[in-house]
Amino acid sequence: MKKAYLVLSDGTVMEGKRFGADTACIGELVFTTGMCGYIETLSDPSYGGQIVMQTFPLIGNYGIIPDDFEGKPCLKGYAVREYCDTPSNFRCEETLDSYLKKMNIPGICGIDTREITRKIREYGVINAGIFDEIPEDLSVISSYRVSENILSEVSCRQISEKRPDEEKYHVVLMDFGAKKNISEELRKRGCRVTAVPFDTSAEDILAMNPDGIMLSNGPGDPADNTGVIEQIARLLGKKPMFGICLGHQMTALAAGGKTYKLKYGHRGANQPVKDVLGQRTYITTQNHGYAVDNDCLPESAVIRYINANDGTCEGLDYPDLNCFTVQFHPEACAGPKDTSFLFDRFIAMMEED
Repeated sequence: MKKAYLVLSDGTVMEGKRFGADTACIGELVFTTGMCGYIETLSDPSYGGQIVMQTFPLIGNYGIIPDDFEGKPCLKGYAVREYCDTPSNFRCEETLDSYLKKMNIPGICGIDTREITRKIREYGVINAGIFDEIPEDLSVISSYRVSENILSEVSCRQISEKRPDEEKYHVVLMDFGAKKNISEELRKRGCRVTAVPFDTSAEDILAMNPDGIMLSNGPGDPADNTGVIEQIARLLGKKPMFGICLGHQMTALAAGGKTYKLKYGHRGANQPVKDVLGQRTYITTQNHGYAVDNDCLPESAVIRYINANDGTCEGLDYPDLNCFTVQFHPEACAGPKDTSFLFDRFIAMMEED
């Protein structure tokens, strides 16, 4: 395997071995703590613009299974401790290395992911690059920022539909980089799902006469998307609405709240979330670097869920607007399915409406 370097914007250099595409990349370096589900991680559009590092040491041992893809991979690069080039799984169709080559995503292995994770937890998310040679000028790394137009890269290009076996409801899904399983959870509950591009107007969505509106996950700083936020504001209160992850954040902004960047985010399948109206704590899948500010909530919003580790906002109810949103991923994939009941809550809202 060819020598490669993971270079951080603070000057830290990790020597490793290259796999995947033989190209350089620069991105925001983040870590994710899932012990399995690397296929879903690779294909989650919410990682757009980032170099993803797995804290679990062995990656690639069950190869690539296309049926488990959640979307089109949008990450900049991939970093692991040990890459397995001899996968063993009856569903495996190719190796991780060949898949990354096909997707033009560079990978690096043989680095101390534990040390880098500790650095990120101590100092916060940091920019990095994967190179064949250590660059003399690190300013190109430190100046990197995830594009303000990232949604145009991850959203669908045209309207598409997925139909259930027996149609009961019609849901319009605003696609900000939606994971496949959001549509699948809705279809299982009898919803015809119409996915629309991120910049679809509120008027065009309402003209489709949906029973409900779904706001998907996605990458980047929610505050960058002023045009989308304006459309969400026009939709609030018109139809039952359910937002996930980026959809949760942009709904809060549309209603008058604020968001901020977390020190190192929540990424993995083991994030504890407490229901403040009950006695339950759920284990959830999460992937986000921003959060809704608890101290600057919209007047119309009520906190429903908080993160049991750091107290950050994990879910809001908008009782007067027929809307609720969550920061975590109730569709899981990969991860626990503790909160899939939230899709049932959305169905009940459409029935009542």
